[in-house]
Amino acid sequence: MGFSLAGLAAQTPAGSGLRGAATSAHPGRDRLREPPSRRSGCPRGSGGAEVSCVMLIHVIQPSITKNLIIGSHNGGYRRRTPFGARSGRCKIYSWFQRKEPTCQQVYGLWNSARLQQTGMLPRSGTDADAASVREVFMKLGYKIKINNDLSCGDIFKLLKNVSEEDHSKRSSFVCVLLSHGDEGLIYGTDGPLELKALTSLFRGDRCRSLAGKPKLFFIQACRGTELDSGIEADSRSDETMCQKIPVEADFLYAYSTAPGYYSWRNSAEGSWFIQSLCKMLKEHARKLELMQILTRVNRRVAEYESCSTRQDFNAKKQIPCIVSMLTKEFYFPC
Repeated sequence: MGFSLAGLAAQTPAGSGLRGAATSAHPGRDRLREPPSRRSGCPRGSGGAEVSCVMLIHVIQPSITKNLIIGSHNGGYRRRTPFGARSGRCKIYSWFQRKEPTCQQVYGLWNSARLQQTGMLPRSGTDADAASVREVFMKLGYKIKINNDLSCGDIFKLLKNVSEEDHSKRSSFVCVLLSHGDEGLIYGTDGPLELKALTSLFRGDRCRSLAGKPKLFFIQACRGTELDSGIEADSRSDETMCQKIPVEADFLYAYSTAPGYYSWRNSAEGSWFIQSLCKMLKEHARKLELMQILTRVNRRVAEYESCSTRQDFNAKKQIPCIVSMLTKEFYFPC
């Protein structure tokens, strides 16, 4: 199941003086609620109101919109510590050092359903998410490839083909899914598909060339129909390498919302999760470990609050859900 308020307008920080009447096309809006010390201005580091992302792809058909960005990163990472060095008790994923130029790729799929069989509404604003993901990963050294309008069968076939590629000279795998969804499901043009059927293609026993390497999945989709109303709260201040590894090891799943809940998306600016993820990657990808970045993403998304003319959708909250089976620390390339 997917969810987007048709009446959401541009994201506006509470107390920033930018909470004027919404446009006629978007009678409601969502806002970013600031802690007391920050309500007089915009979010820290924003330098003003949220920057709108340029639409690179226009979705014309009034039906489901789905984005799938699949990426693999080749060698050429600069290690933060000498090979095999410890970071506290946790090791850092070691990136291959190659003399020849490296080529980082992100295979992008922009999937706009052209059939009304699922009964889902169009995912307005998802093009802004795709543009933001494209921009941030290009800056991290990835190449982007985009494909359009795939059915569930085509999505599975594409990912299966990618899982069968030779990743021996690549150091990681990244997949970003932007779609309607439900718990354990993601939607294609013709209906739902089990997420497990897609992610299991990259298990260590099925994709041997990615075994022991980080496989990151970022999933922007609903996971149910519950709404989070929020609650007011007071503020307060070297290991031996295993020769045998679990087949489910070295995966990370970053879901946009907790199990069972809606995932919020602004019809003009994009989803709370993807926009927060891209902003935090832009600010911290060169210096912080991935889990530190995702903790900041959680914090930023938690500060959002919906603002709608529909009372049952007003003043709602959201929190991402990070599930990590990574066995080492992960840093993006410098």
